[in-house]
Amino acid sequence: MSENKDPHVASTGNSVEGVKFVYDFTEGNRDLKDLLGGKGANLAEMTNLGLPVPPGFTITTEACKTYLDSGDEPAALRDEVSAHLVALEEAMGKKLGQADDPLLVSVRSGAKFSMPGMMDTVLNIGLSDKSVQGLAKQAGDERFAWDSYRRLIQMFGKTVLGVEGELFEDALDAAKTAKKVTVDTELEAADLKKLVTKFKKIVKTEAGRDFPQNPREQMDLAIHAVFDSWNTDRAKLYRRQERIPGDLGTAVNICSMVFGNLGPDSGTGVAFTRDPASGHQGVYGDYLQNAQGEDVVAGIRNTVPLAELEQIDKKSYDQLMQIMETLENHYKDLCDIEFTIERGQLWMLQTRVGKRTAGAAFRIATQLVDQGLIDEAEALQRVTGAQLAQLMFPRFDEESKVAQVGRGIAASPGAAVGKAVFDSYTAVKWSRSGEKVILVRRETNPDDLDGMIAAEGILTSRGGKTSHAAVVARGMGKTCVCGAEELEVDTKRRRMTVPGGHVVEEGDLISIDGSSGKVYLGEVPVVPSPVVEYFEGRMHAGANDADELVEAVHRIMAFADRKRRLRVRANADNAEDAMRARRFGAQGIGLCRTEHMFLGDRRGLVERLILADTDAEREESLEALLPLQKQDFVELFSAMDGLPVTVRLLDPPLHEFLPDITELSVRVALAESRKDPHENELRLLQAVHRLHEQNPMLGLRGVRLGLVIPGLFTMQVRAIAEAAAERKNAKGDPRAEIMIPLVGTVQELEIVREEADQVIAEVEAATGTQLKLAIGTMIELPRAALTAGQIAEAAEFFSFGTNDLTQTVWGFSRDDVEASFFTAYLEKGIFGVSPFETIDRDGVGALVKSAVEAGRATRPDLKLGVCGEHGGDPESVHFFHEVGLDYVSCSPFRIPVARLEAGRAASSSAGSDHR
Repeated sequence: MSENKDPHVASTGNSVEGVKFVYDFTEGNRDLKDLLGGKGANLAEMTNLGLPVPPGFTITTEACKTYLDSGDEPAALRDEVSAHLVALEEAMGKKLGQADDPLLVSVRSGAKFSMPGMMDTVLNIGLSDKSVQGLAKQAGDERFAWDSYRRLIQMFGKTVLGVEGELFEDALDAAKTAKKVTVDTELEAADLKKLVTKFKKIVKTEAGRDFPQNPREQMDLAIHAVFDSWNTDRAKLYRRQERIPGDLGTAVNICSMVFGNLGPDSGTGVAFTRDPASGHQGVYGDYLQNAQGEDVVAGIRNTVPLAELEQIDKKSYDQLMQIMETLENHYKDLCDIEFTIERGQLWMLQTRVGKRTAGAAFRIATQLVDQGLIDEAEALQRVTGAQLAQLMFPRFDEESKVAQVGRGIAASPGAAVGKAVFDSYTAVKWSRSGEKVILVRRETNPDDLDGMIAAEGILTSRGGKTSHAAVVARGMGKTCVCGAEELEVDTKRRRMTVPGGHVVEEGDLISIDGSSGKVYLGEVPVVPSPVVEYFEGRMHAGANDADELVEAVHRIMAFADRKRRLRVRANADNAEDAMRARRFGAQGIGLCRTEHMFLGDRRGLVERLILADTDAEREESLEALLPLQKQDFVELFSAMDGLPVTVRLLDPPLHEFLPDITELSVRVALAESRKDPHENELRLLQAVHRLHEQNPMLGLRGVRLGLVIPGLFTMQVRAIAEAAAERKNAKGDPRAEIMIPLVGTVQELEIVREEADQVIAEVEAATGTQLKLAIGTMIELPRAALTAGQIAEAAEFFSFGTNDLTQTVWGFSRDDVEASFFTAYLEKGIFGVSPFETIDRDGVGALVKSAVEAGRATRPDLKLGVCGEHGGDPESVHFFHEVGLDYVSCSPFRIPVARLEAGRAASSSAGSDHR
């Protein structure tokens, strides 16, 4: 076996000198997740802790990447696997697949980040027509041996040879029907022998080859199948959903088999050190007697609660509780554990930091702080802005009179309403047509991933908190109710029968509550989330469960506010929104869009301004608008007294304030046909034609309006200055900032600034009040970013308008492209996420970074912010922290998310990666 001085050397072909591709469980540790994957690294860590882990070894992610890049495994891999297999056989005292007493192994995937059910696993490798006899003799249980063999053929046929899984399921169902039993554990050895014969015929027919009898061939083919599973459609879809890089590859874990299907003193289960749904401490998990691990995860048979293991096998239960405590203290987090009991002997098959619901994440983080296991900085790394956003969603009104028809296990919280659909294809199809759907299945499997993503929620009649549906839903933040046994789901007839005989057909509206497990017919009304009520100041911590959550959120937000450097402002255009933003923790207004003040009753005044033929008419219109604008700002400065308010002067094209050209043309044509044309409408139509632009977002708008329409910007500046003076004379503390939009060159800004300074001086003289009104600009054009050093000579602040900057950098019209080709770009992996959702670091982000550096080089005290919706996006907030902005600004309801992520960004150096 070759020794590797640097195990992280990247492979570039199918033969790499000096790279070690295989590690025994005794050689690794949890810090080698990049190389050994999460599963392999944690198996090694548990081995190091002296926990009962079956012996085995891990093939590295580097081997996988070489295989995927070149189409063949590394030349050294087979020899390394052989050497480790020999060592494993010596340790176990038996050989892989030998006839009399066979060593059997599992071949399991294990990427750096958990991808539950997305990649492949094959159990019982090494069984054949000969070794199954030896296994039966060695175990003293013929039924167990043939059950293990049929499982191998079924998993191998589907995973490795590509046989349709339903063919095996149908054959198994037929065997149970012939025996007149309902569960597979009631099939006897003779039944299972017949089933093995049937399964082998299915393989021969569908795969065009016999099921391999050579155990090493089985293992090698299974290893390749696991490598290949990294690039299956479902794995790629899951990675896009969870933003997991596509170039990581998966490790492969070869582990000696231990058997939970050896009878009633054997079994398998999944345990959590805390409840992944609520975060509460206790005994949480599922156990299934006389079963192998896939039975639990697949949800094929309903499990018993983990607590019942104490009555079934107290010795194993006590040992498991002790191990769970050891692992949680070691990992300092909620741990998700897979285990098997083989005739009273407990074995640990996997541990990982467990996926959890949003509420559980906040509760657990604060609990671990109280226990002294982590500090505040680490607590911030255990929660995310996306989780906080989930907690702010509405919940069902418990006082509603809507009929409850069932109850299952509350697997992933939330209030989901939609039309019942019974397969993933329909879920995706209807969702793309704008329908909200609930995916209803007996149990889900990895092939249902696209439907689970499309659905508002998932409902299953089988499985528990550790089933595939539950684990994946929690990871995605989807509402999920599992194991609703009283609901009879018929996927073939596309219907569900509820207690009392009522039938829910596909398309019928249902509601599911992932917090209580309740299932309702029809739509249940919703009420505000307690977390929103807390931010609104209408709820405080107390004794019930919702109050416990509020207390956890309150503490985490306090941690974030203490840690963060970035200030958080709001995008708000009126006093009502400003007050709401202030309650949510806004530290000012980063964007007040004045165009919203010109709508409604004032549209007529704007029309008069546009139609003005003379300076006198124009001045008359501006004088009419001035007091209205001033009052807007008085109210806004009052609501935000003592905090900065950045007012953007009029930005959109003037034609947006005029009637639609088609509608107006029809009105004029009808009037002319009646020989009664309305002179004002004729003038309006002429103005609409005059102002019409092929691409108005790149036309006469922003600073260009201020330069072309005399008096427009000076009217707005005067309104701001007079409102600030009035507020200041009333003992207030207005902190207005004037922002010039769409600047592309410093000369534009200089001209507008000179006029603005003159107006401000006039207001100061008239009111006897000294005003400190900062004047700056939006950086929303590539040229502005590239000439930021020059523009900073005339600007006291920059605010990056990342919505328009993204459009102009990419050459996108957002309103058009999101509906046309963005879906295809996301599906093809061109985008990992929409650049309008998360900042494009390489393109738009590079311009922001260079503008920050150039602007501050010219003016060291330049204030820098962002006012596009990226200001409330979690990942983007981290970028803005990194490049040194002073604040982010976003819509009021995203302020808590931005506050949290700003705190996480500031403390990230103290945290670790808890995807």
